[in-house]
Amino acid sequence: MTEPLLPPCPECVEPTNAVDLNRRKFLHVAGGVAVAGLGTGVLRADSPAAPAAPRPAEALVAELFSTLSPEQKKTVVLPFDDRTGNAPTRLRMENAALKGQSIGMHYSAAQRELVERIVRALANGEEGYKALSRDGTWDASKDFANCGAHIFGDPTTRQPFAFLFTGHHLTIRCDGNHKDNLVWGGPMYYGHTPNGHAPTNVFNFQTKSINTLYRALTDDQKKLAVGVDSPGDSLNPTRGGRYVGIAGSALTAEQKALCERSLCDILAPYRKEDADEVIASILALGGLDKLHFAFYRDPDVGDADRWSLWRVEGPNFVWNYRVLPHVHCRVLIGKA
Repeated sequence: MTEPLLPPCPECVEPTNAVDLNRRKFLHVAGGVAVAGLGTGVLRADSPAAPAAPRPAEALVAELFSTLSPEQKKTVVLPFDDRTGNAPTRLRMENAALKGQSIGMHYSAAQRELVERIVRALANGEEGYKALSRDGTWDASKDFANCGAHIFGDPTTRQPFAFLFTGHHLTIRCDGNHKDNLVWGGPMYYGHTPNGHAPTNVFNFQTKSINTLYRALTDDQKKLAVGVDSPGDSLNPTRGGRYVGIAGSALTAEQKALCERSLCDILAPYRKEDADEVIASILALGGLDKLHFAFYRDPDVGDADRWSLWRVEGPNFVWNYRVLPHVHCRVLIGKA
């Protein structure tokens, strides 16, 4: 995995029954992540269902492409191998509409509705969409129309294509199932302006979940889990397997169950097939035993339960979650 282009930022559950989440259920729980925690108050099994038989996001991207005029394609469609500097543009993470080209500027009302259907198809039901959209506010974007939607390549052919949706504290994508080495087809980015410990942050359930894991560690395990030099917002994967934090192999069965719960919670906003692909990659590369869980606290944070950043890392896997001063989460996962 290579370091993707990072966006600048203009600003800056209660415990569950661990025994109920054993190793054998991990694939089942992750594969059905719509009902996996959930007990978090964000995603629940009884959440309102999405419209019946929704079309896959990739099919909707092809439909959107077919509605674009030649003039529109000059702006919102880029070659699959388009590059920004030394990196493919499709692998960018953005903190606003890509190239400043917002949906409101370049799409018709009918096309904007279609883009919204694509984003909903990338989310895990209505509650997943509420999380990714920051409860419909789009964070500092304030309006869906201020976000960006770009297509790379031609999704109506059998050639590789990608779809990139960008906004404040948000980059999500689908990859048209081309043969790359990255889950999702590239890095993902999400965040929310309230600090991650605040109930008003839509990802607060993830902060609670990882805190539950930390509290379950013994004093000696906590010494292994706490890092001293925060990686900040860096997504650079560790080389050579010298990961910071406590390894999954050093945890008890009940603690591993809490790790499984945390992984389900961080995957919860995303559609089932993407969550399945992440879990399959983790298992193929050695499972929980190969992942490391690290916790970092900024020097000016005195509260023992207010982490500034936590990071899950292993072979071809980085989930870097900044909690303070507000949530920035950057994700890069390679396929097995």
